[in-house]
Amino acid sequence: MNILETDGLTKEYAHTKVVDGVSLCVQQGDIYGFVGKNGAGKTTLIRMILGLTNVTEGSFRLFDGEDLRTARKRVGSLIESPALFRNMTAKQNLDIYCTMLGVEKKTIPDILDTVGLADTGRKKAGDFSLGMKQRLGIAIALVGNPDFLVLDEPINGLDPTGIVDMRELLLTLKSQGKTIFVSSHILGELEKIATRYGIIASGKLVEEISAEELAEKCIAATVIQVSDTEKAKEKIAAMLKIQQESIECVKDKLFVKEKISDIGEVTNALFQEGIVVSGITSEENSAEKYFIRKMEGK
Repeated sequence: MNILETDGLTKEYAHTKVVDGVSLCVQQGDIYGFVGKNGAGKTTLIRMILGLTNVTEGSFRLFDGEDLRTARKRVGSLIESPALFRNMTAKQNLDIYCTMLGVEKKTIPDILDTVGLADTGRKKAGDFSLGMKQRLGIAIALVGNPDFLVLDEPINGLDPTGIVDMRELLLTLKSQGKTIFVSSHILGELEKIATRYGIIASGKLVEEISAEELAEKCIAATVIQVSDTEKAKEKIAAMLKIQQESIECVKDKLFVKEKISDIGEVTNALFQEGIVVSGITSEENSAEKYFIRKMEGK
């Protein structure tokens, strides 16, 4: 089942497209990492999905086209800072949200246990650490046992311990059958949990890619700086008997992701073609570097 599909989703403010024709798909069971710099349009897209701002153009569907009002009852969300009653305990906060949503309160102990707040007792939410507040925000999102969680920057500002706690919580929720859409600009953490990614830059979806496809793209590469990238790319592909598409061009550099057993032979062949080789290095093509290049339009 497709939990979320968007088709050309667009939001315009003052003649500026903050989200520009985004078409993405979140499948059941995904932890979908929505990756982009601050200001790329991540929060605006989420607000459209949740009905907090109107759509300018395009459309979206939840749960394979289920009635939108019904479908949104199956969605839990945390956008930016959680709305907490600071002078109340974690349990009291959930009590209020259960009352507001007309949900039975017998699930509260299980929710608090899931997010690691079962032992906070009489401690007020205002005295919680940032990590605890974020976990309470997710606890509130879990009221009503939603099938789909939409989390906007849940690890932003957390210390290393809080980030680890949040990562383990999201994996626990996935194991419980939740589908999770999580936006973030902290790429290293998303890499540890996401099953699929959508990369957004300046309001446009640059790429959708699975974790497996990303791993294939992020193998170590030999970086060759040359005077003519297109000609060198063609020559190297022919020598290594590989497709030119497996060699990535970035400005005057070629990222060759196949093993080169004799780099001297390659450089000599390029020289014979009149191509100047000004540098050769080995570079680990990490997911973070891959995301950054994509977000910069490379």
